Amino acid sequence: MNTNLLSRRGLLGAALGGAAALALGAPASASPRAHRPRVLVATNEPWGTYHVRPLLAEAARRGWRLTQLVPDLSAIAPGDPVPVATPADAPAADLLVVTGAGDWPADCAAHFRRLPLVASSLAYHQPVQAPRAAELRRRLRSITSSSPAESRAFARHLGTRRPIRVVGSPQTDDLPPRRPEADLVLVLTSVTHPDGTGGAAPGTELLLASAEKLAAAGKRILVGLHPREDRTLWERYEISEVPSVTASARAEVAVGIPGTVFPLVAAVGTPLVGCVDPALTVPDYLLAVCSSTIGDAGEAEAAVAGAALPEPAVLADAVGPVGGSARRLLDAWSRAIPAAH
Repeated sequence: MNTNLLSRRGLLGAALGGAAALALGAPASASPRAHRPRVLVATNEPWGTYHVRPLLAEAARRGWRLTQLVPDLSAIAPGDPVPVATPADAPAADLLVVTGAGDWPADCAAHFRRLPLVASSLAYHQPVQAPRAAELRRRLRSITSSSPAESRAFARHLGTRRPIRVVGSPQTDDLPPRRPEADLVLVLTSVTHPDGTGGAAPGTELLLASAEKLAAAGKRILVGLHPREDRTLWERYEISEVPSVTASARAEVAVGIPGTVFPLVAAVGTPLVGCVDPALTVPDYLLAVCSSTIGDAGEAEAAVAGAALPEPAVLADAVGPVGGSARRLLDAWSRAIPAAH
């Protein structure tokens, strides 16, 4: 049994306390029935199948069919395990899940206007109301997010004061045991160049310069590449072949541009240093899990040397409950489907 995982669950659960219990309610099981739910998912990053991938195992266990809606197949890699379809070719469905109120989810909601609608945050959102949020609010049967902190940002993104069910992140359902290797630093990238598949975050030049400083100081650099990042920018270093959350278990410290993965890396037990460009705007909770933030590459070595985890209450607020998150999320979706429970 993974005692590291048990201790992390205990730490996060204790710090989250009664607020999480109220948000989550009693765990529920999907009701057995002849018809298995068919769910369409539309994400703010239209081709971002990596948001849906952590749900496939739980969906298969239940016999559910998940299909991600995409504008076309141009950015879908051969062999991608996530079933995809355009709205015109989408299979019959019982539920539409949107991961935000961006243009693509809103367009899909308008196209499938008769389907029950749920909003589930699977990545961070800016805590300001999205221009098209009003198109979704009246139809929403349920809203979920990964953590209490994320739920506050998601509520502002949707422009709602409705309760949001905190379910945890499916990426924390199987956290790796932490076995840090001496002098290994994980560099967590964002996306340097925006394109049709999604936006970008500033700070790559600062992160590249910081990696160079750390390498010169004798650190081994392992790059956790964002799925949409330009790989050629980082080929001088070892690029992890496993997801960044998994790779973080090997690192003494992670350094990167704060994003959705930051609380998950902290949940593994790896301290974080944030590279913060003046133009970067992210929710405060992503900065709160950082041991420190730097705005100059010359600060990187000292920041890494002194890196530590945040206080347990801060961690629990940003991470949410650990273990069983995919189950809780699909339970919440099930409740929104007529006659599904």
